[in-house]
Amino acid sequence: MSALQPVRGTHDLIGEDQRRHRHVIDTARRIVWSYGFDEWTTPIFEDTRVFSRSLGETSDVVMKEMYTFTDRSGESITLRPEATAGICRALVSNGLTQSLPQKVFYAGPMFRYERPQKGRGRQFHQVDIEAIGSAEPISDAEVIACGWNVLRALGVDRLTVLEVNTLGDRPSRDAYRAALVAYFTAHRDTLSEDSLQRLERNPLRILDSKDERDRRVVADAPTIAPFLTPEAARFYDDLRRLLDRFGVPFRENPRIVRGLDYYGHTAFEFVTEALGAQGTVMGGGRYDGLVEEMGGPPTPAVGWAAGVERLAMLLDAPPPEPAPIAVVPVGEAAEPAAIAAVQALRQAGLRAEMAYRGNLRRRMERANRIGARAAVILGDAELATGVAQVKDFSTGEQTEVPIAELASRLA
Repeated sequence: MSALQPVRGTHDLIGEDQRRHRHVIDTARRIVWSYGFDEWTTPIFEDTRVFSRSLGETSDVVMKEMYTFTDRSGESITLRPEATAGICRALVSNGLTQSLPQKVFYAGPMFRYERPQKGRGRQFHQVDIEAIGSAEPISDAEVIACGWNVLRALGVDRLTVLEVNTLGDRPSRDAYRAALVAYFTAHRDTLSEDSLQRLERNPLRILDSKDERDRRVVADAPTIAPFLTPEAARFYDDLRRLLDRFGVPFRENPRIVRGLDYYGHTAFEFVTEALGAQGTVMGGGRYDGLVEEMGGPPTPAVGWAAGVERLAMLLDAPPPEPAPIAVVPVGEAAEPAAIAAVQALRQAGLRAEMAYRGNLRRRMERANRIGARAAVILGDAELATGVAQVKDFSTGEQTEVPIAELASRLA
């Protein structure tokens, strides 16, 4: 019988892969905390309506990519394909729409049934921030600046470029949508099958197509700039001015659209050429209608999500794990003291392991194999004097340390 393998599109995180993954999340958590974001944890699965209402019944995610099933009570349940809808549901469910603004950080797995891509499986992980309750463009700029500082802290900002666009307000998008329908209808014979369907549902999505036939048509498509209302144009002007004030470099890309239906005004992506065609590592924008879709009041919001796997791939190397300390008892009489010593080291915040098999030579070999930085040797003589032998593996030196002082000295 052959060994069982992970389901297609899922991966085990072990060793360096896990260290990279954890470093991305820990770094993001530290940076967003400095911006005043609090961490929330929402369920991995939700009532399907949380996503069908927020993402749009005809969106690609809802129609093709969601993991949806009926549970034993007959309820339609969906594994979350993204985090924002669940956070807005939690805001309404917990009565927090009266306590705005809320600044939320989230980290966890998402699920989409699609062809696995580089750095994006069917189970993938994201870090996510949402600033809920602020309608001013300074909130958009600060959210983008926060994302840029996460990339800087990871050391990957030099590999990424921020691209920004505006989707305008509702009147702007309605006028732009009509212009896109007219343009793409005149070129429908050259569009892909997917884009022909998008032409009926959401023509802005054609701008984001990766199909080469579509891209050639999109190259000459109208941009939104001529259709912006004065209010929408002023919002976009303010955003660009504020990004300069925050010191965040950017370039404009009039072809950026967000893949979900609830976005308006700001749309942005941090992109890289280091991962081939799958170049977006962080993206987001403003979504002023989503909380209302969840049954709450009209509530402005802006946020971003970043792919943990893709960011992990950009890292030069994950930070090394702290080297452990090996506690080596010699003889049965030393075992109680060794257990007490290894526990004291752990309680002091040190990584410590006890070598408990074989003679002294084999136990010291074990200490070397686990990459210990030092070995604490406890035998009859050490118990009698209350002083342990500590060998520093980096220098080869061996010194005497009072057993009661091991934790403070080795720290």
